[in-house]
Amino acid sequence: MSFLRLCTFLAASLVAVPALATDIQEVTSPGGIKAWLVEDHSIPFTALNLAFRGGASLDAPGKRGAISLMTHTLEEGAGDMDATAYAAATEALGAKIGFDVGDDALTVAARLLSENRDEGADLIAAALTQPRFDDDAVARVKGQVQAIIRAEDSDPNAIAQKALAKAIWGAHPYGSSLNGTLESVAPLGREDLVEAQNRVIARDRVIVGAAGDITPEQLGLLVDRILAKLPKTGTVPLPQAAQFESKGGTEVIDWDSPQTVISFAQPGLSMDDPDYFAAFVADHILGGGGFSSRLMAEIREKRGLTYGVSTALSNAVNGASWVGGMASSNASAAEATDLVKLEWGRMAEGVTEKELTDAKTYLTGEYPLRWDGNSKIAGILVGMQLIGLPIDYPDTRNAKIEAVTAEDVARVARERLDPEKLQFVLVGRPDGVKK
Repeated sequence: MSFLRLCTFLAASLVAVPALATDIQEVTSPGGIKAWLVEDHSIPFTALNLAFRGGASLDAPGKRGAISLMTHTLEEGAGDMDATAYAAATEALGAKIGFDVGDDALTVAARLLSENRDEGADLIAAALTQPRFDDDAVARVKGQVQAIIRAEDSDPNAIAQKALAKAIWGAHPYGSSLNGTLESVAPLGREDLVEAQNRVIARDRVIVGAAGDITPEQLGLLVDRILAKLPKTGTVPLPQAAQFESKGGTEVIDWDSPQTVISFAQPGLSMDDPDYFAAFVADHILGGGGFSSRLMAEIREKRGLTYGVSTALSNAVNGASWVGGMASSNASAAEATDLVKLEWGRMAEGVTEKELTDAKTYLTGEYPLRWDGNSKIAGILVGMQLIGLPIDYPDTRNAKIEAVTAEDVARVARERLDPEKLQFVLVGRPDGVKK
């Protein structure tokens, strides 16, 4: 998975949209599991998302990649159903059930028809509590993971992102790929997958979000139907906070290519930081706003040094960074890198009222579009809980953006943006770049 976890749930409207009219209900199941729900009875299906905190960051020492391998083997059979039978049972219900994992959570995303919702829930429960981990299935999925690792090892973008993650997060799980390495994945077998399952899949780590044709009472029963037989607690504690280790600098990784891939990062801000929304607006003006951003104007439009450059505030559960990336020819990479530093520092001089207004108009106008469909809504509800946002966040978020002033942006830029703290990783053969 890419290190640049660019809150990439990242059009515009001429006028800022007021509060998002989203009625999120907090539900507690009879078994004590909390869930967030947005009811919508217009279509007879329910989107249900589950997330288990910790995700791939809970890999055992020396077994990096085990939780990723385990997650992608969950749908390869459960109980008395092998992989083929499980897929057939899911298809017969008209259901969709998918398993994925990130650094912060293992997720289950399901779409269940109202008429056979309970049967779909039973399939999810079977995968979580009775996965088969058959040798042939493990070998097949392991081969797919190893193919991904080999592809990443020959992709300069992936190489840059992995090196950047290691530079800024060090030995924390964020500093390595959740897929592991060829060496760490090769010996993994069924016993390792069972151990990985017990480390992350437990009732005390679960987060639930649902949207669609289901009442609070029905959701409570459905949640217990899925989770009742899970272990009460995981076998290991949740990961600790990650420390941003880089003090700034440049790493060059030799790669035979006519262009250089450039990734960069500095410390970010958590979403509960009082300056977060000012930084969010500042980022849009600096590099997050596509063709309207300063970096795009200076590096692409004026000088033609890149096809695209972007930045984002990246917020994981245990660490925050301010990240960016681009690619440039080897001959132009040094100039492009210097321009990033220049614009990074120039933000402290302030922004124009037009830049501020345009940024706020876009950021408030695009937000309601994220809530387009029950599957997206269920995912957002889980993401909000995972990162620790309050249940009324959708109704207060735009007002916080509107409250940002030009003075706020300039102050945050002075206090938080420091070109000397930028960690660069360049993959290629850039001319004239000092390490």
